[in-house]
Amino acid sequence: MKILVTGGGGFLGHALCRGLVERGHEVVSFNRGHYRSLDALGVRQIQGDLAHAEAVTAACAGMEAVFHNAAKAGAWGSDESYRLANVVGTDNVIAGCRAHGVGRLVYTSTPSVTHRATRPVEGGTAETVPYGENFKAPYAATKTIAEKAVLAANDADLATVALRPRLIWGPGDQQILPRLVSRAKAGRLRFVGGGRNLIDTTYIDNAALAHFRAFEHLAPGAACAGKAYFISNGEPKPVREIINGLLRAAGAPEVDKTIPFRAAYAIGAVCEAVWPLLGRQDEPPMTRFLAEQLSTTHWYSMAPATRDIGYAPQVTIDEGLRRLAATYAGETSA
Repeated sequence: MKILVTGGGGFLGHALCRGLVERGHEVVSFNRGHYRSLDALGVRQIQGDLAHAEAVTAACAGMEAVFHNAAKAGAWGSDESYRLANVVGTDNVIAGCRAHGVGRLVYTSTPSVTHRATRPVEGGTAETVPYGENFKAPYAATKTIAEKAVLAANDADLATVALRPRLIWGPGDQQILPRLVSRAKAGRLRFVGGGRNLIDTTYIDNAALAHFRAFEHLAPGAACAGKAYFISNGEPKPVREIINGLLRAAGAPEVDKTIPFRAAYAIGAVCEAVWPLLGRQDEPPMTRFLAEQLSTTHWYSMAPATRDIGYAPQVTIDEGLRRLAATYAGETSA
């Protein structure tokens, strides 16, 4: 089967491309750049911008399914940059599928679409946890709009499903873990509110597996068609346990220092006001959205995903940390 993956050069995107190739599919990746790692997999690459409708539509030609994984993530950037990548880009993918009769669309969403300040979630599902409101971050706001569009597009011609993997980590991560390690080594990492709140995380292989399971089950009228699912390892743990486990695996110093939520929230508000005045393009050390997320319990039930798409995590957190540590040990010895 010929499958298009958007954002195949990213962390999850690369895992999707690799897994699809291993499953015997012909894979094409739509990226902003060009990646040698995808060349090595035999993945054909198309360079383009999600906000350019013609380019996206052309990339969908001849495809039987699309994994729409690309997005502008992070906690900083202009509202317009997030809108173009996440809202316009997703609309273009849906239109491209329509134009070329693509039958299946698997969309990578995020639990952030249900973010509601400091209101905790314990074992919630997409059926019981409503969409968030009054977002303080354009990422969550635009991903919410995009997810709703994907689910609304589900019909007899195009079957759609949205997956919400929580905090993906593992070997190959070039975003979250490097920043944690850098800040820990510089002594600038703190737990907001003590770090005792429980959160879900998702090992990279499990995140990719959930997408494959959804793809295998997806069809017009299928139980998963037109629905969203939280995805994780199903092992909620305190933030400090997760973070320090990752830091140990990477050979970085563990962290014990904390900052009160109110102080972190105030710092985030100041950063949001000052960063644009300074002309800074990098992410600030804190935002109000991050302060809320890092201090609040958020973990979700995997029961709907198990029921409808047969998802069950295959790699435990402990095993994932062992694999991560082995990767870092290999890089060090090399």
